[in-house]
Amino acid sequence: MPAQTHISKLTLTDFRNYATLALDLAPGAVVFSGDNGAGKTNLLEAISFLTPGRGLRRAPYADVAREGGGGGFALHARLDGPDGQAEIGTGISVGEGEGGRRVRINGAAARSAEDMLEWLRVVWLTPAMDALFTGPAADRRRFLDRLVLAIDPGHGQRALDYEKAMRGRNRLLTDGTRDDRWFDAIETQMAETGVAIAAARAELVRLLAAMIDRLPDTGPFPQADISLSGDLETEISTAPAVDVEERFRRALANGRDRDRAAGRTLEGPHRSDLLVRHRPKAMPAELCSTGEQKALLVGIVLSHARLTGEMSGMTPILLLDEIAAHLDGGRRAALFSILEELNCQAFMTGTDAALFSSLRGRAQFLTVDHGTVGPTEDA
Repeated sequence: MPAQTHISKLTLTDFRNYATLALDLAPGAVVFSGDNGAGKTNLLEAISFLTPGRGLRRAPYADVAREGGGGGFALHARLDGPDGQAEIGTGISVGEGEGGRRVRINGAAARSAEDMLEWLRVVWLTPAMDALFTGPAADRRRFLDRLVLAIDPGHGQRALDYEKAMRGRNRLLTDGTRDDRWFDAIETQMAETGVAIAAARAELVRLLAAMIDRLPDTGPFPQADISLSGDLETEISTAPAVDVEERFRRALANGRDRDRAAGRTLEGPHRSDLLVRHRPKAMPAELCSTGEQKALLVGIVLSHARLTGEMSGMTPILLLDEIAAHLDGGRRAALFSILEELNCQAFMTGTDAALFSSLRGRAQFLTVDHGTVGPTEDA
């Protein structure tokens, strides 16, 4: 069983509705309960900043800093894991822009946010993701790329490099530039990083599909058939990467006039999609009921947690926002048992602590009340 890394202390300063907060946290399940708007999701968002990116809401940093505060925010986490304790701090100072989030690990400045992945992995499931299968493809790509990042720490930088190159190409297109040398240089970079992104996604889907196959046929969370829709992702499974890069580079070069008319790049991994089917019903996920879609999504996230544990040697920290509200009693009980089996720290939120009653004695219960957090009575 992979070793558990858990947050033993979380400290917030000027984060959302918390002026200051220091929480001692237990390993295993942690339940935050309280009224809507009390700040439960804000706590999960803070933890989500312990991994690269903008957190589970993808909010501008100005929105994260507490209203009425100084304009910056800070959070600090003490981690306990198989290699002992580690300290991670991150935040922005007053006046720093969107690219100004800093990270310190064990008191030293980190080279990049990706360095946090050496110490912990964080995966989340939020109510906003309930529409994942019926919403735009961009949401599914973002979901997929977060899954990839948890087992392939280099994926985030590849995605940033590709996006930067694509923005450069799009500027050339809209500015009317026709200098082939500029286009050739950018398109070569896009081909290299784009194919690397596609290859990482394809490998994640292959590994995750194998993990899903290990689920029982009649389990509480149905098996999902997952696949990728995208030229690069399809080609990378049958052709050497160097050949796929060359084809993509030529496609970009040949598509300049078309893309110039559109004002943007119309081919590449930024157009790919994640396809999901409900295996027992042989039905596309987007046609399933809301409850079935939720169960499919939970099953995928739990399978990915198992995969992350096996691939990285450490189980991820799971953030499960309002997870119990749309699961029946049987599925709630099954979820709690699976979380214990995974040996992970799982933060769960809900307005009613009673939904987590079967975890009493096996979880830490905390009540959130508009900027304060304390032990839940009778937990």
